[in-house]
Amino acid sequence: MILTVTLNPAVDKTYTTGMLVLGQVNRMRTVHNIPGGKGINVTKILRQYGYGVMTCGFLGGYTGEFIESCMKEIHAHCRFTRVAGETRTSINVIAEDGYVTEILEPGPVISGQELEQFVQDYKGAAEDCDLVILSGSVARGIPADIYRELIRIAKKAGKRCILDTSGEALVHGVEAAPFMIKPNQKELEYLTGHRLKDIGEIAEAGRGLIQKGIGQVVVSMGKKGLLTITEKEVMWARVPAIKTVNTVGCGDGVVASYAMSLLKEEDKVTALKRAAAISAANAATLESGDIALELAEELLGRIQVEKKEK
Repeated sequence: MILTVTLNPAVDKTYTTGMLVLGQVNRMRTVHNIPGGKGINVTKILRQYGYGVMTCGFLGGYTGEFIESCMKEIHAHCRFTRVAGETRTSINVIAEDGYVTEILEPGPVISGQELEQFVQDYKGAAEDCDLVILSGSVARGIPADIYRELIRIAKKAGKRCILDTSGEALVHGVEAAPFMIKPNQKELEYLTGHRLKDIGEIAEAGRGLIQKGIGQVVVSMGKKGLLTITEKEVMWARVPAIKTVNTVGCGDGVVASYAMSLLKEEDKVTALKRAAAISAANAATLESGDIALELAEELLGRIQVEKKEK
């Protein structure tokens, strides 16, 4: 069983249109309401591959009920903490001209009592699972160091953690030395405090985090592929070109894939290839966290891995 944590879930309204023009009336061609938030996306992908998933976080209002209903439909075990505020809605506009525009609501304000209840719910859920995945932004009212606390709780229970977040939540989270983090290049630059110009500088920044006790750093670089850094090696997976439909959720595909590889004790090269393939397959579908399984398997055989000098 894998535990996914989503502290600021959302209902993703995904629109398609020819072109989005600011300051004018824009008529959408289609709209899809999709349960979202990074941890929710990870849950959806893991369930597609048949893994047992327990999912927790904060849900409130009608949008929260919609998300929980969708999670139950895919047979995820729900341990959500109910809150007084309304779970947010996020808008994702996909235009034929290649631009993807996201409009992200801030989400509800979490009270001290609601946060305290969540921590208790989380402790019980972590005890019942083999691996903990902490993903996404932090809702208002939650301290920026929440992931540091949650990682420490999980580690005390003997559980490995994967962390995928940004900003100050990431800065504080790495202080607890999770087993793995998955920043993109900009998030890694935020951690280091300076620009990273090339693969060598990205690898060097990752090695600095490994020295602080993190087991593995996986950096998603969009079309440039994936870079994984451990104490012993640095490997770069390059992905073949595909027709991109929606890039939202690609990083969540990386996280879900690595969780599966960890539980299967898959070798590091195969784990990297699979993560790159699943991430790329996610980009080929309209719905975030929806993997074209046959495409992912086909891409797996085409991923090239290059070992970089330490």
